[in-house]
Parts: sequence; structure tokens; C-alpha cells
Amino acid sequence: MKKLFLFFAILYSFHISAQSDTTTNYFLVRHAEKQVDGTKNPHLTKEGVKRAEELASILKYYKIDLVFSTDYYRTKETAKPIAEANDIIITSYHPFKLDFEKFLSDTKGKNVVIVGHSNTIPDFVNKLIKEEKYKELSEKIYGNLYVVTINKKGSISDLVLNFK
Repeated sequence: MKKLFLFFAILYSFHISAQSDTTTNYFLVRHAEKQVDGTKNPHLTKEGVKRAEELASILKYYKIDLVFSTDYYRTKETAKPIAEANDIIITSYHPFKLDFEKFLSDTKGKNVVIVGHSNTIPDFVNKLIKEEKYKELSEKIYGNLYVVTINKKGSISDLVLNFK
């Protein structure tokens, strides 16, 4: 219970800083648990669907403006509950072909969710914070939520929360 309270307290502090229309909040997450079926494009497991719904529940305290997902079932299925809760369409992106400066410009002042993979989300966070801080995730880690806030003065803060 204390862990859950701390989690929401931290998110609330970011929410307070998000009151300015020039503050940008990025919520980055690896897709939820995927089926192991030998294909390149598996769907989520039942646990993965539950985790995706839990993530949407956690983010309900924010008005999410944009949801980005790579073009795989597992990432789109992770993003779907968030997009539905905010009545928005999921935007596909390719992590290695993204015009990062245009992305920053297009998302400024918004609350943005980005769903990717164990090898792309830490790199994306590093680009946002302009620092090589986070390493590729283990294939067993699904519950990290990275929160990056860029305030109106350009100051960047980041943290990683685990929602198991």
C-alpha cells in the first residue's frame, strides 16, 4: 500500500508541473507481456492485456494528448486502452526512422505516451533527457514506466516507476 501511495504521490508531483501549457510530459513504456508463439509479431498474453489496462488506469489522471506505438500487435494492444480512455487514435512510429527534432516540436506542451520495445524505449528516454542513462531492458521486464518532463524553461526531469 505504501508503494502504491508513493507511486501516485510522485505522479501527482509531475501532474502539478504539467499545469502549464508549455510543459511536456512523456510517458514511455515497453509493451506488456507478449505471447511466445514463435512469430515476429505476437499478441499480448492475458497478463499483458491486464497490464495494459492497469497502465491506462494509472495514466487516467492525465489528459493524454497523443499515443505513439510501433507497428506491432503487442505495442498497439498495450497502447489501445490508453488511446480509448482519451478518445484518440494511436499514431504509428518507427523508432529508428523518427525525425526526433520534429517529434519534439510536434509534441511540445502535450502529454504523450510512447509504447515501444526493450531495446528502443531506454534509447528514446536517453534522447529525451540528452544523457546515456538507461540501458536496454531485460526481456523479462515489462513494468517500467519512464516519465520525462520538460518544463517551460527547458529543464528536464526523469524518473522510472515500476508498476507490477
